[in-house]
Amino acid sequence: MPKMKSHTGAKKRFRVTGGGKLKRGQQGKNHILTKKRRKTIRNLRQTAYVSETQSSTIKKMIQG
Repeated sequence: MPKMKSHTGAKKRFRVTGGGKLKRGQQGKNHILTKKRRKTIRNLRQTAYVSETQSSTIKKMIQG
């Protein structure tokens, strides 16, 4: 049986913290930024965490 491969897109987008949570970037900062307030764009720079319901699925995707 061949090896399980990890999901390449998930590897690029998520990082596992020391406590086991998954860090992710914020969505909504690629285009159509002219109608968004400066405060909104500035707050989108911060990282966020994946919800508990989806974290187990993404961990399987990262580990392969």
